Amino acid sequence: MERRKHYWNGRWGRLARMDILVFEDAGTWVVEARDGGADGKSRWFELPDEDHALDCVRDLITLSKIDGWREL
Repeated sequence: MERRKHYWNGRWGRLARMDILVFEDAGTWVVEARDGGADGKSRWFELPDEDHALDCVRDLITLSKIDGWREL
């Protein structure tokens, strides 16, 4: 599985940090939404293609209601 994109909400600390990672593995796209940094809780979404994965990322960023997201 190869990481293709990584988004971060720009906040430090276990309680405030959020990351969204996009992976691709043999044509299957996976989005990980992680709250709390490396030791935090993750939700996983499996999607059929890159367009759907990026739509999922946009939805997650919008639903977070946090400004300052950036791609790393």
